[in-house]
Amino acid sequence: MPAFRQVGEKQLPNPILYMAWSPNRDLIALANTAGELLLHRLANFQRVWSLLPNENTGKEITSLAWRPDGKVLAFSVGDTKQVVLCDAEKAEILHLFPVEYPASCMHWMEVQDDSSTLSSFSESEDESSRFLPKLPSLPKSYSTTSKIFSEEKSDEVTNLLGEVRLNILVVGGPSGFVELYAYGLYKIATLSGITGTCRSLGLSSDLKSLSVITEIRSTEDNPEINYIQLDTGLLSSCLPELTKMARKFTHISTLLQYLRLSLTCMCEAWEDILMQMDLRLTKFVQEKNTSTQVQDEFLELLLWGHASPELQALLMNQLTVKGLKMLGQSIDSSYSSIQKLVISHLQSGSEALLYHLSEVKGMALWKQKFQPLGLDPAAIEDAIVAVGSFTLKASELLQVIDKSMKNFKAFFRWLYVAMLRMSEDHVPPELNKMTQKDLAFVADFLSEHFSANEELFDLKGKYFNVERVGQYLKDEDEDLVSPPNMEGNQWVTFVKQSSHLKDSPLLFPTYPQKSLHFVKRMMEGSIDLCLQKPAEVIGHSVKQAVCLQLYTVPERWNDKKAAMHYVVFCMPEISPSKIYILRRATDPNRSVPNGLVALHLNTPLNSSIDDETPAPASADSSYSCLDARFYDEETLTVVLRNLDDDDNKMRVLAQLHLNSVLSWDEEFIWDLTLRLEQQTERIPVQGLAWGNQSREMDNIKAQFVAVNGVRKVACVLSANLRHVRVFEMDAEEEEEEEERADESQEMSSDQDRLEDTMTNQSDTGEGGDGARGAEDAQVAGQGSGDVLDETAGSDTL
Repeated sequence: MPAFRQVGEKQLPNPILYMAWSPNRDLIALANTAGELLLHRLANFQRVWSLLPNENTGKEITSLAWRPDGKVLAFSVGDTKQVVLCDAEKAEILHLFPVEYPASCMHWMEVQDDSSTLSSFSESEDESSRFLPKLPSLPKSYSTTSKIFSEEKSDEVTNLLGEVRLNILVVGGPSGFVELYAYGLYKIATLSGITGTCRSLGLSSDLKSLSVITEIRSTEDNPEINYIQLDTGLLSSCLPELTKMARKFTHISTLLQYLRLSLTCMCEAWEDILMQMDLRLTKFVQEKNTSTQVQDEFLELLLWGHASPELQALLMNQLTVKGLKMLGQSIDSSYSSIQKLVISHLQSGSEALLYHLSEVKGMALWKQKFQPLGLDPAAIEDAIVAVGSFTLKASELLQVIDKSMKNFKAFFRWLYVAMLRMSEDHVPPELNKMTQKDLAFVADFLSEHFSANEELFDLKGKYFNVERVGQYLKDEDEDLVSPPNMEGNQWVTFVKQSSHLKDSPLLFPTYPQKSLHFVKRMMEGSIDLCLQKPAEVIGHSVKQAVCLQLYTVPERWNDKKAAMHYVVFCMPEISPSKIYILRRATDPNRSVPNGLVALHLNTPLNSSIDDETPAPASADSSYSCLDARFYDEETLTVVLRNLDDDDNKMRVLAQLHLNSVLSWDEEFIWDLTLRLEQQTERIPVQGLAWGNQSREMDNIKAQFVAVNGVRKVACVLSANLRHVRVFEMDAEEEEEEEERADESQEMSSDQDRLEDTMTNQSDTGEGGDGARGAEDAQVAGQGSGDVLDETAGSDTL
């Protein structure tokens, strides 16, 4: 009875480049050559959702990584150089950030649960909710960018942070590019000194070391594969402080994005309606033939009730009574929307920023604990001052909105009555009355929005001034066209006259000549300096501990219990029937005996090492490893190719139990002055049998495998990257299922012939992007042949 129960099979329209199982659910993520991200369920390989490529993310997915709790899926995009975090439940984009190089590999890990070091932080984590109001959700009626964050923002922060325990997303790429992101959001380290392209990487769960597999191509285009172990002891020794700092800075980063999107919503609320008013009046000024100024014509209408023919044509033909009424209602609605966004979003967000930055400043002043991480109290103080200036500018905008609303309402009410009289319509009694205050509002509107200076028209191309509220929302470096008048402000006068307060560091600068966008950019620059400094300091603290020359791109596994790094690789041309296992302690200062062993695959399929009766000679076969994944701490899942098969079609899926081979006695002494192929004879070799833990892959030319030892599942991908099979690894096929398999053999044979056709086309250069992707992954070292870890293996190191 075959091992491993098949639970799903499918032919996919587009070649699969990457696949990764969810850490704790029966879900597998697939990325194909069309740029689609697919999520399938184990049962019948049913599709849960698909995320199509778009202009915000990109279309060239280069790697996948699941957050350890399985709630968030990260994927990197090569054409836009971004890393995107996606909600696994709803296929919604939660967050994205740019990277310097396209990411070639990612690994998302979670630190070991140490309640003694993290309990204090779990108690203090909820304190902000006691002092800060819950941030309101952003409006859902604005642009696509805003819709990405249209859900409850405060809930989003909590979802992305997850539990108190720290988790880190490690991103690697070409030119030795490696960066670490706490909770997948805040960059805590930028590493340097690594040479080559990162092919696989992994951070140990105790944060003591980072293992990186790099590929360096020489002038002869022969890749050199190296294993590098980096000492990340600072992360481990400062874990409580790092967790606290990372959570605070993650809150700050998310609040900055919240403020950006709030400001975007304000701009969109203003542009559509208020710009129409600006453009209509500007057009009237440019087309009128009289030498009188627009301000004078409106004043004449206000004082004497008479309008020039040009002004009357504008009011009656272009605006119309009905159009003016609708325009007035729209402007009033826009003002109210902007006012609500300032009060509920900008002010609440900036208050939360001040709170978190103040706490970070207190952390920075505790130099014994936080100075090694690079917290700079002076830079944080500058950021606090910048946030204070932004808050003052938002309050200034509120005052301008309040004054403009009064002037606009009075102006539109007066103009509406004047147009009714021009058209000889009935004027309601409640509108016919106009107080002296109303006249003052109309006069203020005319003096503020219509300039008597002819130079303004020549310089700006407009005669009608930029709307007072809108000028605060323009993303320009120029000064405000109509800055607020501070002459009668008693507080401003008092500060100017006081020699002690004029230059006091206790008062936030106001920048009265600058827009809200300008002050926001100043604030972002100051906060970015705070965020970047720890990443530089932590990155410089990481030092190389070990560098070993390997061959094909290996698979890596981090044994949390034993605090070990395991690396699996092979040397096809030298020893095609052997798999090599390298192990290193996560602590670079701790030596490990028996650091390298070779596993011989030429053991009969249905025998074991302890069998006293040898198997018949016909049972002996030679196998080479095509792909390997760590199933758990003691088991390796492999796809094997039968070297004695002339048709090159026989594939075997097997589970290799490593209990006995990991306790070998013979010691291998690595001579770092020699390449590994010069030392193969001295590498201890262990025989290995998989017994009934294997299954021949009929009617599929299997090439790659992805596994999840927690859920006990595996997914096999064919060489043409289109045919997948899914297995439950702890179950056996039942007889009825075998009969159904026999009935579908003819269909599977057709699929096999299709695979051969597609493979032959790829060999002649006609296989499309998927075939080229497979060829690109045939990485070898110093003449080595096949690859062990291919593009489909995004769940590797």
